[in-house]
Amino acid sequence: MIERFVRIQISGKVQGVYFRAYTQNIARSLNIKGWVQNLGNGDVCIEAFGNLPDMETFIRWCSTGSPDARVEKVFVSDIPHFHEVDFKIRR
Repeated sequence: MIERFVRIQISGKVQGVYFRAYTQNIARSLNIKGWVQNLGNGDVCIEAFGNLPDMETFIRWCSTGSPDARVEKVFVSDIPHFHEVDFKIRR
């Protein structure tokens, strides 16, 4: 199985709209591991990994986000391998 490890930075109206909770739910439904965190500049940052087809689905979801989100930009970059056993919300 081919896995992809990515960092995703999302800008727009993505804080205060349950973006992190929805992200955690969709990640867990796709068996994706990693974390999501609000940034001080109003963006959301995600580091995640999973099998390639599921990661493609997850990245597409990030361009829409939670129902009240208004995603303006999504920047995806590949990162080195890391290990997580779940998908967490970081504070």
